[in-house]
Amino acid sequence: MVLTHHQQVQPPCLVTGASGFIGRALCAQLANAGRAFAATSRRAATLPGGSPIHAMDLMAPSVERLAGIGTVVHLAGVAHQHAAPAVYSQVNVDATLALARASQAAGVHRFIYFSSVKAMGPSPGPAPRAEGDLTLPVDAYGRSKREAELALAQVCAGGSMDLIVLRPCLVYGEAPKANLRLLAQLSRYWALRPPEGGQRSMVSLPDLVALVMLLLDGAPAGTHTWIVADERPNSARGMYDALRSARGLAPGRQCLPRALWRLACHCVDRLRGEVGGSTAGKLFAAETYDASALRKATGWRAQQSFADVAASLVSGR
Repeated sequence: MVLTHHQQVQPPCLVTGASGFIGRALCAQLANAGRAFAATSRRAATLPGGSPIHAMDLMAPSVERLAGIGTVVHLAGVAHQHAAPAVYSQVNVDATLALARASQAAGVHRFIYFSSVKAMGPSPGPAPRAEGDLTLPVDAYGRSKREAELALAQVCAGGSMDLIVLRPCLVYGEAPKANLRLLAQLSRYWALRPPEGGQRSMVSLPDLVALVMLLLDGAPAGTHTWIVADERPNSARGMYDALRSARGLAPGRQCLPRALWRLACHCVDRLRGEVGGSTAGKLFAAETYDASALRKATGWRAQQSFADVAASLVSGR
């Protein structure tokens, strides 16, 4: 089934985590498209365009708040690596299930859950992974996402509410965080070009938002789990070169051997309080995913590459 946009009036959607990185971009696109939506977050706030963000307790969601909603886009969750395991379980699992049950009771037609490729566990090798290529998650975040996926499938089994589980790869866009921000900052310096090697699947924020907009207009019935990724993975060196180009600079040259890069990454891990090897693994290891199932089911294709978005990543940095 290939989806197409149409002009039929759709019931409003509800977005949780509307104040977050993806939520703000999605709400902006909904507003630009003239789509009716309700933005929610843990605290009341205001979107850049002036629309309100309503406070919503996901542990005790109001069925009345969900009445008349056609689709719930559940973005809210905890992704901070230093949170306690109990916090991941409470927010990413318990609150998600409470929201799904309240959505069912309110007659919501579709529940779009933002999981993560981290729910699939560590990559066993360099080959691109499909949705069924699973290993056991090793961190509390990945475990909570896997647990939520399985529990949601049980909640929705045999019911009238369709379930779509999205597993995005690393999402890049304006205001990068963590290692992408570090790479954007390093791109000022010609002597710090990363060594070759390593490939990582990613997806741009605009393409991810475009997918959600497509799914709001219609999606295959039932329960589906899809990886969301660009068709071409990126290397740390390729991203560095694209960031340099966005600054109007030449690619530069590599003067630090791989061993010194790994030592520098280890120092970054120590400063962040992360497990040793985490930063080096994210920059130089192979972690690739195959989103062909999503493309076949929906017709969605990524329209932007990392180079297309690089200028927004270095703006002001």
